[in-house]
Amino acid sequence: MPDLLIELFSEEIPARMQKRAAEDLKKMVTDGLVEAGLTYASAGAFATPRRLVLSIEDLLAQSPTTVEERKGPRVDAPEKALTGFLRGAGVAKEDLEIRDEKKGQVYFAKITKKGRPAAPIIAEVLENAIRNFPWPKSMRWGTGSLKWVRPLHSILCILSAEDGAEVVALEVDGIKVGKSTRGHRFMAPDAFDVNNFDDYSNKLKSAFVMLDANERADHIWHDATNQAFAQGLEVVEDKGLLAEVAGLVEWPVVLMGNIGADFLNLPPEVLQTSMKEHQKFFSVRNPKTGRIEKFVTVANRETADQGATILAGNEKVLSARLADAKFFWDNDIRTVEREGFEAMAAPLANVTFHNKLGSQADRIGRIAALAREIAPIVGADADEAELAAKVVKADLSSEMVYEFPELQGIMGRYYAKKAGLSDAVADACRDHYSPLGPSDDVPTDPVSVVVALADKLDTLTGFWAIDEKPTGSKDPFALRRAALGVIRLILTNDLRLSLSAVLSNGYEGADATDLLSFFHDRLKVFLKDEGIRHDVIDACLAMDGADDITLLVKRARALSETLATEDGQNLIQGFKRANNILTQAEEKDGVEYSFGPDIKFAEDDAEKALFTALDTAEAAIKPAMADEDFTSAMSAMAALRSSVDAFFEAVQVNADNDVVRRNRLNLLGRIRDVCLAVADLTKLDG
Repeated sequence: MPDLLIELFSEEIPARMQKRAAEDLKKMVTDGLVEAGLTYASAGAFATPRRLVLSIEDLLAQSPTTVEERKGPRVDAPEKALTGFLRGAGVAKEDLEIRDEKKGQVYFAKITKKGRPAAPIIAEVLENAIRNFPWPKSMRWGTGSLKWVRPLHSILCILSAEDGAEVVALEVDGIKVGKSTRGHRFMAPDAFDVNNFDDYSNKLKSAFVMLDANERADHIWHDATNQAFAQGLEVVEDKGLLAEVAGLVEWPVVLMGNIGADFLNLPPEVLQTSMKEHQKFFSVRNPKTGRIEKFVTVANRETADQGATILAGNEKVLSARLADAKFFWDNDIRTVEREGFEAMAAPLANVTFHNKLGSQADRIGRIAALAREIAPIVGADADEAELAAKVVKADLSSEMVYEFPELQGIMGRYYAKKAGLSDAVADACRDHYSPLGPSDDVPTDPVSVVVALADKLDTLTGFWAIDEKPTGSKDPFALRRAALGVIRLILTNDLRLSLSAVLSNGYEGADATDLLSFFHDRLKVFLKDEGIRHDVIDACLAMDGADDITLLVKRARALSETLATEDGQNLIQGFKRANNILTQAEEKDGVEYSFGPDIKFAEDDAEKALFTALDTAEAAIKPAMADEDFTSAMSAMAALRSSVDAFFEAVQVNADNDVVRRNRLNLLGRIRDVCLAVADLTKLDG
C-alpha cells in the first residue's frame, strides 16, 4: 500500500496558528479520504514557519467497490414514483428486483459503485482542503480566487510505493502540484525533488530545516539550558514562549547575550516581561540572587561570526526597550517615595470601572469596607486588611503597569515595600488577584485572603446588582472565574463563613439567593474533578448550612465516600424502598407516619433487630453531626444496611393487623428520619 506526502509551502505562517493549522490539515484530508473509502494505517502532521506537512502511511491504492441495496416503491405504485426512484438510484427498470413483503410486492435496486484509484480521490480531497482551509485570518493574494494566510508558493503531493513515486495531478489557482520543495530561506534556498517522507525529512534536515516543532523546541531548550549551566545560571522556564519561538524558526540557533549593567537592578519580573513581550527573549537567572542577568535569543540561521553580529543588534534594541522600563520604574518609585503609595491610587477616581458601578476609586472603597467586615472571620487584623484593600489597586495608575498590564499586582508589591508598608500588605497587592485559574496558587496569608475574597465578592455582587450575569458560554466579566476563586479561597483556607450573610451585605440590589445558587453551580463543576456527583451535592444542599461552603463540601465528600461502599449503596436502596412505601401509605391513609414505633408491637426477630440497630445508629449519628464529623455519621448510617435488608426480607409491612401495620410504617418513618438527618437522600439519582 502506498504512502502519501503533502506539503503546502508558503510565506511565514504566524507561530500562533501553526499547530492548529497542522491539525486542521490532517483532519480535513484524512476525513475526506476515509469518507471516499480510502483507509490508512497512520498519519502525522507537521508545521514550520513556511510549510504545512502531512504524511500518511499505508493508504489504500484504490477505494473498494461497493454495492448498496435500496428499497423502492410498491409494484402497483404510480409511474411517477417509479421514474423518480430509477432516476435517484441510477438504474434501469429491468435491473430492479421484485420482492414480496407484508404490504405487497416492492421494487429493490442494487447500486454498484466501482472503486477508484487513490490519486484522483486525493486530488479532490486536497483541493477542497486548500480552498476551504479554516485559517483564523486569511486574504486573497494576487489575481486568483484562493485565500490563504500568506502567499502560497508551491504544493507537493506524491504517492510513493516500492515501485516508485507518483505526483498527484492537481492545479490550484495556477499552482501546479509537483514533487519539489525548498530548504532554509537563506542557507539552502534552492529547490530539490523528493520521493517519499523519509527522503523528504532527510533532505530537509540537510537543507537546514527541522520539520518537527517538538524537535525544534527540545533543541532550543537543551542548548539554552546548557549554555546557562556553563555560566552557573539557569533559564527561566516559559513553555508558552518556547512553543512560540519554535514556530518562528526553521533552523534554531541559540545565542546568549548580556543585559546592560544599568538595568540589572530592575525587578526580575520587569526584565522578564519586557524581554518576552517585545523581543521573544528567554530570561537567564542567577539562582543565588534571583536576579535576571542575561538573555537567550534564538536566531534562524548560522553565521560566520557565530552570531556575534546578531547578538550585538539584539543587545542594542534590548537596551532601548529596557531604558523605557527603567524610566517608568524610576518615575513610579519617585512618586511613591514623595507622595506615598496610597496617593498613587488617587487618579483612579477618574477611571471608570463600569458605567453602572462607578469608578475604580468607588470600587476600592467598597472592597476596603468588605475587607474590614470579613477580616475577623479569616483571622486577619482588620486595620491592616482595610489598608491593604485601599492600596492593592494603586499600581493600576503606575507608568509601569500602563506599559505592561500583566504586571499589575506584582508591581504593587514592589511599590508597597518601597513605601515601607508591611510584608502582609505588600503580599496582598501581589496575591489578591489569585487564584485566576484552576491551576493557580491560592493565597494563604490572612490579609491576602481577606482582600482576594473582598475583591471577588464585590465584583460578583456588583454585576449581579446590575443584572450582568453570565449567559450560556458568554461571561465577559469572568464572573464564573471569580466565583470559583472564592470557592477555592474558602476551601483551601478552611474558612467558615455564611455566604448568604456576606452576599446580603454586598452591593445594594444584588439578589443574594440567586447569587448563592450561582456559587453552588460553580461548586458542582469544581467538585466534578473529584468524582463527586451533582446529585450528591444536591442531597447536601437541602440540609441546613448550605451557604457554608466548607461545611457543605465536608458533607458532600463524606456522602460520596459512603456511596462508594457496598453498604452505602445498598442502604440507599433500602432507604428508597422504605420512603416509597411510606409515601404511598401516607397518601392513601392521609396521615404522616413519623410518630415513633413501639417495640412491644414487633412480632418478628428481624423487626426487633431493626429497632436495636436504629437506636445504635441514632446514638452515634446525633453527636457526630453536632461535631460535624460527617464521615462517622454516615458510617453509622451505612451500618444499618444489614438490618434494613433483613427487615425487608422477613417482614411484610402492610400486615393484616392495622396496629402492626401502623407500627411498621412508623418504623419505616424512623429509618427515613435517621437517614435524612445526614443528607436528603431523596435527591440522589437512581
